[in-house]
Amino acid sequence: MDLIFRDANVFDGTDSSAKINDVAIKSGSIVEVGPSLSQMGKREIDAGGLSLMPGIIDTHTHYDAQLCWDSKITPSSSLGVTTVIIGNCGFTIAPCRPRDRNLVMQNLTQVEGMSIASLREGIDWDFETFPDYLNYLENKGTVANVGAFIGHSSIRTYVMGANATKREANDSELKAMVRIVEDGMAAGAIGFATSTAPQHNGQGGVPMPSRFAGMKELKELAKAMGRKDQGIFMLTRGEKTDIAFLESLSAECGRPVMIAAILHNSTKPDAVFQDLAAIGAARRRGHELWGQVSCCPLTNDFTFKSAYPLEGLTSWKPAMSVDGGALKSLYMNESFRTKVKEELAQSLSGRLFNGEWDKVELIEVRNSKNKSLEGLMVDELAREAKKDPLDWVLDFSVSENLESIFTAVLLNSDETAVRKLLCNENSSVALSDAGAHLTFFCDAGFGLHLMGHWSRDLKALPLHTAVYELTLKPATIFRVPKRGKISPGYYADLLLFDPKTVARGGKYKVYDLPGGGSRLTTDAIGIYGTWVNGVQTCDENGLMDNNLLPGKVLRRFV
Repeated sequence: MDLIFRDANVFDGTDSSAKINDVAIKSGSIVEVGPSLSQMGKREIDAGGLSLMPGIIDTHTHYDAQLCWDSKITPSSSLGVTTVIIGNCGFTIAPCRPRDRNLVMQNLTQVEGMSIASLREGIDWDFETFPDYLNYLENKGTVANVGAFIGHSSIRTYVMGANATKREANDSELKAMVRIVEDGMAAGAIGFATSTAPQHNGQGGVPMPSRFAGMKELKELAKAMGRKDQGIFMLTRGEKTDIAFLESLSAECGRPVMIAAILHNSTKPDAVFQDLAAIGAARRRGHELWGQVSCCPLTNDFTFKSAYPLEGLTSWKPAMSVDGGALKSLYMNESFRTKVKEELAQSLSGRLFNGEWDKVELIEVRNSKNKSLEGLMVDELAREAKKDPLDWVLDFSVSENLESIFTAVLLNSDETAVRKLLCNENSSVALSDAGAHLTFFCDAGFGLHLMGHWSRDLKALPLHTAVYELTLKPATIFRVPKRGKISPGYYADLLLFDPKTVARGGKYKVYDLPGGGSRLTTDAIGIYGTWVNGVQTCDENGLMDNNLLPGKVLRRFV
């Protein structure tokens, strides 16, 4: 045997209570599980007092671009994650014609909060089609396993060029898109991903290409994906793609539909539960729908140079097409402010920000005379100044040359409600968004947060259920074979941890993007080792500096 864990408290991924067992590994796979195995291993680990579980499967990441320069997939691979699914929301970098590269990067800069300088320096564009991209990743190698969606916005741009953000596709364009989806599925895509969400805007505030698609286009591409009885349809939902439509789509293509993002909005507290009830009703009718939920509060660090929380507002669009002095002038315009206030007064369940200024904190000022204001909430500061909160925050930001940093708790702030989401039978825990929004937040450690905060500290769900939510359940939903379970014949993707201490650490800033760009990251607490396909990639100090890339590009889903 290559490796044997001795006396581990084994959570096997099946939502069953843990058992003390040995686990034997050979050639990257689990070969035997049981008490006091007689075999000897080339390496043996005394796991007494620690727990062993399958590696975390993160089904909602955006590492498509980062994988071009970071085969270690940081920070996810140091946070217990052994498999990532990329291409969510349809925001991919392949297929992409050379003429469209700059546009694709500029769109990612806006919609996913990425540095345009880092993207330009870090993406080498040694690919054009989606099959090319999978081959490219395979040749580079990765620390963790990678499954990839083929993305709607990239397909539209590839086929329609500039018209992708102007109109619906005509019949010939739709046929070309169908062929690309079919070719992508044949090459090994996990499915097809798209977005109709109002906050998903590209360069200059123009909606991302997928938002211009009609219902016919969505259905034809879903059917193309499922043509050979494979694939999962994933979308981040806007108002036009309600649950009834998504059920009809699942019925036509005969495949599962994963619906993001089911996040609790305190101004519309019942909306997500109504959505999950509708999803449950569809499931009882034989149509496999899932609601993707998060175990983390959705927080966002931002400045008013690019105020992401407000970018889902129609009235905010003018602010997304200007910068510098023109942006400051716009912020001082009374007509602009009035339109924003009027729209904020109309609460919507799917919108990121609904005027909850009591959840927006000023965390860093640029003018030293304002230092005493750090740590205070915008509603409090506005009250003291006897101003409307929007007026105060814009006046203050302009006075600091738009360099003041705020943090907003946007959604999922009510832990009583979030507990209900996590325990709902129609939900799937994910939404880390790892690889995107790099300067806004870092939820790559969502799995450790579920096990530590929600299971151990709040006792919202048993630890064996938390493990199931992070391992075998997503593997089953996404049809990832032989992963997510500690059982003979399964790949040895494993996480050794201490249940008494496991957690994610606090966020902090690093400057390790191409060109020295910054991002937020976090460290693991209570992890003692991670193995991918039987190869150790992390120890108690984090990622091991061994230059090994044992991850696989996953191309077969059943």
